[in-house]
Amino acid sequence: MPPKAKITKEMVIDAAFEVTRAEGAQNVNARTVSKKLGCSTQPIMYHFTKIEDMKRAVYEKVGQFHTEYLLNINPKEDVMLGIGLNYIRFAVEEPNLFRFLFQSGFAVENNLLEMVDSEELKPIISAMQEAIPCETAEWPSGVPSGIPCETAECPYGKPLGTGLDTNQIKEVFITLAMFVHGYASIIANNALEYDERVVTTHLERAYRGAILALQEEKDNE
Repeated sequence: MPPKAKITKEMVIDAAFEVTRAEGAQNVNARTVSKKLGCSTQPIMYHFTKIEDMKRAVYEKVGQFHTEYLLNINPKEDVMLGIGLNYIRFAVEEPNLFRFLFQSGFAVENNLLEMVDSEELKPIISAMQEAIPCETAEWPSGVPSGIPCETAECPYGKPLGTGLDTNQIKEVFITLAMFVHGYASIIANNALEYDERVVTTHLERAYRGAILALQEEKDNE
């Protein structure tokens, strides 16, 4: 008789992720996860004595999945607009995961300022920073450091003197985050039909408005 397959902690988390994705986090328990794995509830309880701990592990996995989804941008799209659209598309395509991430109370951060400085958002802020270079941004590898933006050719191929610094990029992110999160939340709760053409138009307006407002503040300093 062949030995029974060992159920690892990663297998439990993966199964709980799929249950969350299909049925919502409220249906994640030892019975539903064991059914997904085709085993008894014993391996589930061995790795997670508390269902709450299993959900926290799944929450971390969903956060990583969400970040990868946001950064999967169409090369033809502007990076910042692409991230914004992907945020809303995620709510359309993965409503249960979206609600678990943002409407379950599992988030560690208590406000937007904490969120924008979180480890999970660093890749996104970095991608936005590369899309809008600035005087204080770090040069990419291979470019001599210490070259002022005003005199050097922009390594990102952008017009010089029109960029934003890191803190301003975070301000743009917060503005867009408020906009896209509102849109995505309404869609995830089935209160609004998704129309990408309309969403894109509104997102472009919010994006341009945020950039222009910060550049205007910069000019008035």
